[in-house]
Amino acid sequence: MKIGIIVPHIFMQDAVLPDVIFAPARLAIELAEQFQAKGHQVTLFTPGKITTKVKNLNADLSYFENELKLRGDSYISLLRKHPFTFITLSRQVQNELIAKAMRMANHNELDILHVYTNEEETALPFSALCSKPVVFTHHDPFNFLVKYKNFYPKYSQNNWISISLSQRAQMPPDTNWLANIPHGLPANLYKPSYEADSDYLVYLGRIINTKGVHLAIKAVRLYNQSHEHKLTLKIAGKHYADHKKDSYWKEKIEPELADKHIQYVGFVDSAADKQELLAGAKALLVPSLFEEPFGMVAIEALACGTPVIGLDSGALSETIRDGKNGYIAGK
Repeated sequence: MKIGIIVPHIFMQDAVLPDVIFAPARLAIELAEQFQAKGHQVTLFTPGKITTKVKNLNADLSYFENELKLRGDSYISLLRKHPFTFITLSRQVQNELIAKAMRMANHNELDILHVYTNEEETALPFSALCSKPVVFTHHDPFNFLVKYKNFYPKYSQNNWISISLSQRAQMPPDTNWLANIPHGLPANLYKPSYEADSDYLVYLGRIINTKGVHLAIKAVRLYNQSHEHKLTLKIAGKHYADHKKDSYWKEKIEPELADKHIQYVGFVDSAADKQELLAGAKALLVPSLFEEPFGMVAIEALACGTPVIGLDSGALSETIRDGKNGYIAGK
């Protein structure tokens, strides 16, 4: 088959990905390359150039980049300072990329299109104008943002793939689900270790309120108050202290770092660094306060042989088997 995979999110380019947390990027590349390994012809549509083994087609970013140059900004600094301008320019890129993919499908250059990220608002209505099948995979809870919950249910009869059974809960009961396909990892990406004798727990991910990092800190503090042998919490991930509307790091997390048992170890992104951090931990804490649509970090920890302790949030109980590979709090 001639498969087109569209990832129109503006982060999907080599120039930006090293500086952000964007799990769908790696997943999309692996999906595309595995399809190609099975003999399919794959085209990966992304805003900018991506390092991949498959054919990669991009949007015209010259106007966006000229605007950045005039302002003296990078993609990330523009997002921080002027989010509305950033979103407007990004949406223009998204529209162009989806139009290019659908035009190719209508000219029989592609047999099927897979729109693979949250930025599919344009593709949802315009898929009706595509002569080939279009399938959608969304990566957030469907009620996570107003733009999702007010728009996506209008297109519940499009072709949908869920990433967890929990993710389906916010869509209409008659949604046209073709399959439930949980995320995976390459078998050789991590090596399990079952002999860790460490004294630390780890939180890994975005440091934002909905991820509940403050609850992980509180849990470790409560444990240390009643036990002679203390545990350390290592917090790894990106915080957003330089975003105008984000006070979470400054108010809820940074003051806690005065305690030597609460440590911020920075942004950990490479598989090798994650392997070292996760494999050495007693457990990974996933205290999410919103409906987790999947939870990649949980399967990364399990692949390293590290148990996971999470709240009963969204899809986490589909990965964490309570009392077997971790614990679900709130059950």
